[in-house]
Amino acid sequence: MKILITGAAGFLGSHLADRMLALGHEVIGVDNMLGGERVNVHPDVQFYDVDCSNLHMMNKLMEGCEVVFHAACTAHDGFSVFSPYVITQNTFQITMSVLSAAIRNKVKRFVYCSSMSRYGEQNRLPFTEEMTCNPRVPYAVAKVASEQIVQQLCELNGVEYVIIVPHNIIGPRQKYNDPYRNVAAIMINRILQNKQPIIYGDGNQKRCFSFIDDVIYCLEKVLTQNDVNKEIINIGPDEEFVTINELASTIANCMNFNLDPIYVPHRPLEVRYATCSADKARKLLNYTTKVTLEDGIQQMVDFIAQRGPKPFEYNLEIEINNEKTPKTWSNELI
Repeated sequence: MKILITGAAGFLGSHLADRMLALGHEVIGVDNMLGGERVNVHPDVQFYDVDCSNLHMMNKLMEGCEVVFHAACTAHDGFSVFSPYVITQNTFQITMSVLSAAIRNKVKRFVYCSSMSRYGEQNRLPFTEEMTCNPRVPYAVAKVASEQIVQQLCELNGVEYVIIVPHNIIGPRQKYNDPYRNVAAIMINRILQNKQPIIYGDGNQKRCFSFIDDVIYCLEKVLTQNDVNKEIINIGPDEEFVTINELASTIANCMNFNLDPIYVPHRPLEVRYATCSADKARKLLNYTTKVTLEDGIQQMVDFIAQRGPKPFEYNLEIEINNEKTPKTWSNELI
C-alpha cells in the first residue's frame, strides 16, 4: 500500500513508519519538526518538512494513498491550559486539513490517533471506550472535537475510519528535552545531568505507561482488519497502574541513582487517576502487553544515555503566564 503518516519525524510516527516500511509498504512522511527530529526518519521514507495545516500540500502529497495515519499534534495536555491557541491549532486545525485532503483523495481508511485525555475525570476506572468523554483541558477538548468530525465526515463520504486511543507511550526516540511533557523522559534526562526529578503535587497521581512496540503492534493490525472500521479502541496496558512516585523510583533504580525528588505545586486541571481498559484491544487486535514498565524504562535509559543528555528546549510560547503557570515551563526551575 501507499501510506501517508503525519508526525513522521516524531516519536510515534517514526516508529510507525519503520514498521510500515518493514511490511513492504510505501511511506510518505510529513512533519513540521515542531516536536520531531530528522534523525528519527528512516531513509526510505519519502519525507516532507511540511506543516499539516497546509491543505494544498496535504492534497498533493496524499495523491494515490490508500491509508492515512494521522499521528501529528502538539500532544501537550497540561501545557494547553496556558497555551491554548498553539496547542489546539496543532491538534484540531491540522486534523481538519489532513481529513479534508484524505476525503478529497478518496483514501480507503483514516486512522486517527487520539488521546486518553479524552476521558478526563470519570467516576470509575479503568476508562472504557463507551464512556462519555469529559475533557478537562483545551488539548483534550481539541482531541474530542477532532474525533467527532472524523466520524461525521468519514461516514458521510464513505471513508473507513478507526480512532485509536494510546496513552502515556514511552520508549526510545521520545523527545526528552521537552520540558512540557513526557514525564519519564524528563526524569531520565535530569538524572543523567545529576539533577533530581521534579514531581508535581504529592506524586500520588496514577498512570499506566505503554511501551512503543506494543502500540505499534496494534497500529499494524488496524491497517487492514475489516472488523475495526468505525471503532474507538484504547491501546496500551492496564496491568501496571503506578503512581508518579513509583515511576520515579523505577527510573532511579534502573539508573542506580539516589532519589530525593523535588516536589512542586500540582499542575492545574491535572486528572489524578487515569488508566484505560485494554479489553477491547485484546478482543479485536489480540493485544498483549509484551514489555513491562521496568524493561521499557531501561530501554529509554539506554537510548537517552547513548544520545546524551540535553538542555531543555523552551520552544513554545506561554500565552497565559501568571501565578498558576508551573515555573518548570519558564526555565525558572527545571
